[in-house]
Amino acid sequence: MTWSRGMRGVEFIVSNYHADLRAARRAALGSATWQRCQFHLAANVIHHAPNVAIRARIGAELRSVWNASSLAKAKAALEELVTGYSTSAPKLATWLENAISEGLAVFGLPEHHRRRLRTSNPIERAVQQEVERRTVKVFPNDQALLRLVSVVFVENDEPWECDNKAYIKWECRNA
Repeated sequence: MTWSRGMRGVEFIVSNYHADLRAARRAALGSATWQRCQFHLAANVIHHAPNVAIRARIGAELRSVWNASSLAKAKAALEELVTGYSTSAPKLATWLENAISEGLAVFGLPEHHRRRLRTSNPIERAVQQEVERRTVKVFPNDQALLRLVSVVFVENDEPWECDNKAYIKWECRNA
C-alpha cells in the first residue's frame, strides 16, 4: 500500500517569521501567499522602538495600518508611519518599512476573512492548549512525543476543515 503524504491545495499561510520556517515554506509551498502574523509583528516592533514613549504608542499606530479598509490605504498609512519615524527613529522606520509590509497579504482576501487570517494565534492557542492538556511533560522517548503532537494536530485540523464548523469557509471567497 502506498501512502501519499503532504499538503495539497494550500493557498494562504499565516505564520510568524523564522528563517528556517520561511525557507521550508518557500521550498514546499512556494505558490501559497504568505501572511506574517500581525500579532507577532506587533510584539517584535517593541524591540526596535528606541524609547519608552515610542513603545507606548507604536501599537496603536500599527493598528491604523492593519485596520485600513483596503491595501492601498494600509500602504499609505504605513508610508506615513515610516516617514514619521524616519528622522526621530531611522532604524525603526527601516524595520517598519521592511517587516510590516509582510503583514499586509491579508488584504488580498475578502474582507470577511481578514480578521481570522491576520494572525496565527487561534491555531497556536488550540494546539498549545491541547498538548498541555494531554501531557504530563514526561515522555519515554522522542517518538512518543512526536506521536502525541501528530495526533493533536490531526484532531485540531478536522474541525477547521469540517463544513459545519469551518473556521474559514472558502466557498464564500468571492462574496
